[in-house]
Amino acid sequence: MTSRSRWEGPTVRAAIGEVERNDSHNGGGGARRNNSNGRGGPGGGKMELRAVRAAVRVYAVGVAVVVTQLLRRVLGGFRQPALLPQPDRVAIVTGGTDGIGLSTARQLAALRMRVVIAGINVEKAPEVVRKIREETGNNDVHFLFLDLASLASVRKFARDFAALGLPLHVLVNNGVMLEPRGETVDGFERHLGVNFLGHFLLTHLLLPLLRASGEPGQATRIVTVASATHYVGELELDDLQGRSSYSAHAAYAQSKLALVLFSRRLQRLLTSLGDPVTSNAADPGVVNTALYRHTCLGMRAARKALGWLLLKSPEEGAWTSVFAAVAPELEGVGGRYLRDGGIEAEPLGVTGNLGLQRRLWAEGCRLTGITWGDPEL
Repeated sequence: MTSRSRWEGPTVRAAIGEVERNDSHNGGGGARRNNSNGRGGPGGGKMELRAVRAAVRVYAVGVAVVVTQLLRRVLGGFRQPALLPQPDRVAIVTGGTDGIGLSTARQLAALRMRVVIAGINVEKAPEVVRKIREETGNNDVHFLFLDLASLASVRKFARDFAALGLPLHVLVNNGVMLEPRGETVDGFERHLGVNFLGHFLLTHLLLPLLRASGEPGQATRIVTVASATHYVGELELDDLQGRSSYSAHAAYAQSKLALVLFSRRLQRLLTSLGDPVTSNAADPGVVNTALYRHTCLGMRAARKALGWLLLKSPEEGAWTSVFAAVAPELEGVGGRYLRDGGIEAEPLGVTGNLGLQRRLWAEGCRLTGITWGDPEL
């Protein structure tokens, strides 16, 4: 990557120092491990029923979105947004070695942005970087290791990025989908830990750089990848880990609901402080990626046979995140929920509930071991 001196100005240097102070002052959260599988006993039947209900709701939303996508494709298809080149701007894309994250990184690189792919797949990363550079003609594409399932790794990534001396103009937060039950390094349920808590801490640690890199008329941007699944999500604040009754479908939907709540409250915080940073949620739709390897057999079969018709390609799915990251129409605009290449949509009404936003935010701070923002905002 380029030398520190090319990018580092006094404001960015001060922000780098703040990233390092945030890391040293905020010691680490964690969750008490619990190996109970939530089955057996008199409540076992009810737990199984809840799991079935969650699966039905998630797949129902998926089918509804697929039907909508099919109708749109029949009526003319999806159109890639026309966006201007973004030279001298820097973006971080988490999960950028696969699927929507990879397509997002490629499209931002094609817009002449310096792109840092943050991910865990160190074996695949060199080939991904090579191909993006080759396809876009942009050699400013790089990889930094980040394991969102480890709060220590998130902190190290923030330090490593700050040490490069680069500004930061765009942060795109991707995630995982319908993984089998498991825990992160810190003992969190994986969907909660990776999708919400990992990105919650990452955004907090990188916010000083985003703030320092923005200016009036050219705000920096935080894009959180959401999902229509949030419409059927239920936030169990007394049991975010799903220990009393676990369902991968419920956990995934809950994590996506948490991300929309997070994105909207983050914008309130940024606005209250007058920061030149915006926060928006981007819903890619139902996209033909390897994330569906953990779905039911019927869904996997349908994807294999008809995915080309019913599902968006990763490139199409990434258009919304890329639009949110660079579109001039969104200059200074935050708190939005975007879909289908940049169309504004209404998220679930409860995501605007300030009390729920505050409670989730407080829980995010407690679990990650940080202090962030006015609790009364």
